[in-house]
Amino acid sequence: MEISLELIKEQAEAAMTELVNYGEIGLLYAGTSSHNIPKLRPGEIVVIGCSTSRVMGEQMGTHSTYDAACAIMEKVLPIVKAHGLYLACQCCEHINRALVVERECMEKYGFCEVCVKPRLHAGGAWSVRAAEVFSEPVVVEDIKGMAKAGMDIGGVLIGMHMRPVAVPVHAVNDRIGAANVVMARTRPKLIGGARAEYE
Repeated sequence: MEISLELIKEQAEAAMTELVNYGEIGLLYAGTSSHNIPKLRPGEIVVIGCSTSRVMGEQMGTHSTYDAACAIMEKVLPIVKAHGLYLACQCCEHINRALVVERECMEKYGFCEVCVKPRLHAGGAWSVRAAEVFSEPVVVEDIKGMAKAGMDIGGVLIGMHMRPVAVPVHAVNDRIGAANVVMARTRPKLIGGARAEYE
């Protein structure tokens, strides 16, 4: 099956739109109410990890595809910017799932910059593209579990970057190319037990 870049763009835009609007458009699983999933606010972080190999229907880590990364970024980044959010792009495990972020994001949150340049086979096409299109890209070791929303394209494991409590987004748009897409938003912890009230 041939996967077109136009299809990848269409699916990426649909998935990202669903992720940032989750909780506001009635797509909630049983037992979760929208007031438990706060609206994303400007200055918050969305983390995306992406295996472009999986997007293209190949085994992870074997066919890092720059054109696929460009297609996804073309549709995802404008949505992130329109909401005033920061995008954190996870690198592959060969550089310890470090992340490419804007310098402004790093300085706001006090993240630790590391010295490495993402490449196709040590970082992946997704992080390479982020380093090209961000206005002042830096690579940070981690984001201290500060992401309020996340998208895992192809099973790359982004959970380490999410803030508790992660709530799965049971998405209508759950594929980009040949890759499965798993998304999550976060909510504050419910504390206090039986006597507590929650808005």
